[in-house]
Amino acid sequence: MYLFEGELMEEWEIEFEWLKTKHFIKERFGMDRLPDLNGVLLLVGIQELGFAPDTSKKEVKQDLMHVAVCTLLSESGYYETDGVDLDGWPHFRKLKPVEVIGEKEQENLLIEHVVTYFKRVQFQSNDK
Repeated sequence: MYLFEGELMEEWEIEFEWLKTKHFIKERFGMDRLPDLNGVLLLVGIQELGFAPDTSKKEVKQDLMHVAVCTLLSESGYYETDGVDLDGWPHFRKLKPVEVIGEKEQENLLIEHVVTYFKRVQFQSNDK
């Protein structure tokens, strides 16, 4: 069981929400296939950055994914925004350690936050 948006959910329920989120992203961005977690993190990073940098460099992709992870986990109090540099990239301050052990558990933590993020984005776009 997982605590997700204040509700106890089983793993299959989170996986279902994740699948719905991937379908939303696929349709919204006109993709040929469902994105994986890394692809979604890149999209979140670009969204939060506010512009699309040249992603042909590995370092830029890593930086975008870092922006995404920090943004997503800031919702749970792990990070807070610490300003923006001269190039427009946000910086974050770590407030508490992420005490999730194991790769699958870390992935689930990110997926839960991605689902919440895109529910908010989808809700905001439906209001317009």
